[in-house]
Amino acid sequence: MQVVVRDNNVDQALRALKKKLQREGVYREMKLRRFYEKKSEKKAREQAAAVRRARKLERKRLERDGLFQARR
Repeated sequence: MQVVVRDNNVDQALRALKKKLQREGVYREMKLRRFYEKKSEKKAREQAAAVRRARKLERKRLERDGLFQARR
């Protein structure tokens, strides 16, 4: 990963780097790796994430088809 420093503006380059790291998921990965996670816990976490993704996809599909009104 690379960030260009323009006009000696290191603060702006640092902000750009942090944004890139956030987008790539590096911070999330570091948080997960901070402590050991048992295989069963990892499996449960990934399964829960898959269920959330599937429900969200289904909600989006129903909302698009006009069968479901999102609460806002």
